[in-house]
Amino acid sequence: MLFLTLQILRSALPVFRINGLLLYCVLVLCCPQTVVADEVHACKQVSPIIFGILPFVSTEQLVIQFSPLANYLSEHLQADVRIETAPDFVEFARRTHEDRRYDILFTAPHFYPQAHSKAGYRLIAGVDSPGMSAIIVVPRQSDIHDIHDLVGKRLATVHPTGLATLLVKKHLSDAGIDPDVDIIMISTPSHDASLLSSYHGVTDASALMQPPYEAASATVRKNMRIIAKTQSTPHIPISVSPRISEDCAAEIAELLLHMGTTTEGKEVLSHNNFSGFKHTSAEDYEKIRDLLEH
Repeated sequence: MLFLTLQILRSALPVFRINGLLLYCVLVLCCPQTVVADEVHACKQVSPIIFGILPFVSTEQLVIQFSPLANYLSEHLQADVRIETAPDFVEFARRTHEDRRYDILFTAPHFYPQAHSKAGYRLIAGVDSPGMSAIIVVPRQSDIHDIHDLVGKRLATVHPTGLATLLVKKHLSDAGIDPDVDIIMISTPSHDASLLSSYHGVTDASALMQPPYEAASATVRKNMRIIAKTQSTPHIPISVSPRISEDCAAEIAELLLHMGTTTEGKEVLSHNNFSGFKHTSAEDYEKIRDLLEH
């Protein structure tokens, strides 16, 4: 068809020379589908895309914080991005490692190495932050002023495998306190639950990561006091499952890495108090194992 079109134009327009410019015009005007293809969105082919988020806060709070990001990705990827989580850390890890249920994975820094080795998740970005620490907080009127005052007291924390719990236990051990003997450790479902436990007087103190604490209501924070802060680790990694093609992964990464440069992106990021996302490396998260083992 294209050859016939060119032959007709040659005979109908003898005064014109069919050079490169005219050939381009012919192709664009007569056969645009062969030259100017529609913008390709590689992630359309895997829609819906399941965005798995570690249950580090309550499900309600998780939806509030991450729905804007899921909607942003859906719009720009031209694919349906759906948020999912799990009842607890253990089930989230099982769905990650065994089911590869999540296409985009938002998990704790120390969980990423296993997600990679067991289920083939590939790192594409990380939250743009110098790092994050766990903290121990008490009600403002509490007579607990440092970690040594915690001996014999009830300390709420997240799941035993949670990063906050591991960091706090290491911090206590480094100070000569055996967290399994000297303190009554009480596991709660999430960082929110841990914080509210001592806020409401169910426990004497709470351990949780600093970002969820800073995202808690001003009323709660106003009535709490930080008594300890642990070593910091790299912030949350973002990875994708083997089901996501390289082209789709690149498309997602491009969106995340440039969110902080647009008004729309900044508005979405504000729901999590993120400044943006950045390039990061798997080695950064491998180092966490050494931090937790020493």
